[in-house]
Amino acid sequence: MRHGRGGATRGLGRTAKGRGPKRSGHASSRPRLPLCAGLPWGRRPHLEAMGSGGSTCPISAEGPAGVEQRLEARGGRLPPALWAQRGLRKLYLSGAGLRDVPAELASLRHLRTLALDGNELLEVPEALCHLPCLAYLYLGRNGLQGLPPAFGRLQSLRCLWLEGNIMGRFPQALLGLPGLRSLQLGDNRLARLPSALPRMAGLQGLWLYGNRFQHFPAVLLRMAQLRVLDLDRNRIARFPDLRSLAGLCLLSYDHNPVRQPPCVADAVRLVGNGAVEYMEEREERLRDQQRLEEEEEEGTERIPQSDGSVLLEDAP
Repeated sequence: MRHGRGGATRGLGRTAKGRGPKRSGHASSRPRLPLCAGLPWGRRPHLEAMGSGGSTCPISAEGPAGVEQRLEARGGRLPPALWAQRGLRKLYLSGAGLRDVPAELASLRHLRTLALDGNELLEVPEALCHLPCLAYLYLGRNGLQGLPPAFGRLQSLRCLWLEGNIMGRFPQALLGLPGLRSLQLGDNRLARLPSALPRMAGLQGLWLYGNRFQHFPAVLLRMAQLRVLDLDRNRIARFPDLRSLAGLCLLSYDHNPVRQPPCVADAVRLVGNGAVEYMEEREERLRDQQRLEEEEEEGTERIPQSDGSVLLEDAP
């Protein structure tokens, strides 16, 4: 049940259908877009909840020595012995049918990775907001409508997955997390972004696919540090000039009613309708430009340099 992670092993383009790496025993079934420069995968694979009724679900935990432990959640309840392991660094509770998490979770003060995706949570457990070392948090595919103000206490958080929930507003608590690098908000109900978004100065990867944006969020033009931006499956008919986004490496705009690829810097990889042709033409233009510059440089080197002696002889 370990959550897979990885870098952009196949460049920055779209690979086979299925977003995110595969976890053992679970095939991915959605398109994926990798993040670059060591950031984690953008989209999580689908995992069915298994904890209804009296069924059991395997869960796993990992301590400071990196030794993985296999446990079981039964009927949506976690084993009490779990909370006695105060040195845990990673805890994977995906698809365990959880409707709540015991307050004892707050005792795992060294926890860095927590996976609660694919459960039945309607609110973020309060105990979760008291984990000072938490860096990677998976909350996708629950029933979350927002985040509590206390969520802003998670100052160590670097990567957050919230895809597949029912959020109609951007969670204000996230604006107090300037160190967050990767934010996954795909398949929610967002239609706008807050004007204070640039306060999240560390944000490099932002996934907003499958939401309700009818216009390109203008505030994103002030997010020059963004490296990956995914706006697939929205209702955006027109994109502004995005060349001001100096850090951008990849932009995905697939399945929007836009008629032509967005205008981006020459180094940006595009994913969407017409992107392949656009990038081929761009590469050809850049090759021609480079060839012309090389020819001009060679021509300059062949011009004989005069030391001015001829002019001196002709002088009266």
